[in-house]
Amino acid sequence: MVPLTVFTPAYNRAHTIWRTYESLCRQTSKEFEWLVVDDGSTDDTKSLVASWLTQQQGSLGTVFEGECAAGFKIKYIWKENGGLHTGYNTAYANIETELCVCIDSDDWMPDDAVEKIMKCWREKGGEQYAGIMGLDFDTEGKPLGGFFPEELTEAYFLDMYIKNIHRADSKEVMRTDLMKKVAPQVGFEGEKNFNPVYMLLQVCDDYPLLVLNENLCIVEYQQDDSMSRGIYRQYVNSPRSFAKLRLMEMKLKRNTFKNRFRSAVHYVSSCMLAGDGCWLSQASNKCLVLAASPLGLLLYFFIKYKTK
Repeated sequence: MVPLTVFTPAYNRAHTIWRTYESLCRQTSKEFEWLVVDDGSTDDTKSLVASWLTQQQGSLGTVFEGECAAGFKIKYIWKENGGLHTGYNTAYANIETELCVCIDSDDWMPDDAVEKIMKCWREKGGEQYAGIMGLDFDTEGKPLGGFFPEELTEAYFLDMYIKNIHRADSKEVMRTDLMKKVAPQVGFEGEKNFNPVYMLLQVCDDYPLLVLNENLCIVEYQQDDSMSRGIYRQYVNSPRSFAKLRLMEMKLKRNTFKNRFRSAVHYVSSCMLAGDGCWLSQASNKCLVLAASPLGLLLYFFIKYKTK
């Protein structure tokens, strides 16, 4: 069995996912398989994926798999539309390899990314690590947020933000067994903007990541309703999901008081957006949440203003 699964949640991205596929075809190492989780697409995503298979198992139903001309396995799973976190849930339920990494359907990998991932893990990896943290690059060839500090060989995920080491997006290659322990991420009916970082934060509160100061993904943000845009609309559309995320963040043992307070402010505003009057009783740190409530109220009004 290959050691790595590259998984791609996709929703109506037939116009971009071909770039993801072509980048995988160019990989200098084929020690991976590709899992496409189709989140209820209504475009040609299914037929496009099927066209890449030279040997196919199963009809073109909700699940099929096969090998492509480039020599790696592709598995396709169609599911009802439920949002990004449900795509991650489906992926983790179906991945059997030691490692996994998400490459979005509008992104692609540099040609040697898989080779660098496997070299790093074989030389330095082990049960003491959650996985590998690499860099995202923009389409102009620049690392988002710059390179990691040269002396940094391992780090906890949250430390990169709270210690101001690297505050831009990065690419995490995770141990599948650890992600399966925190999956599935249970959301709320009608709310599709529950960030799957919820699972990542839980795992990476206990385990550090190896730091790989290399480009593992090329990112092109789409001008649509992706999770990287329209954050205020997401707050309004999925308030209970954001409240649940903030509650979990406040409990992280590697967190700082400053960041816990920030999470408490967002928690209060999300509860208000959800019309949840039990916001104080549900919090484990009631004093912190009560102290944050005036700012949470202000944030609530600000979000309402930005989305009116």
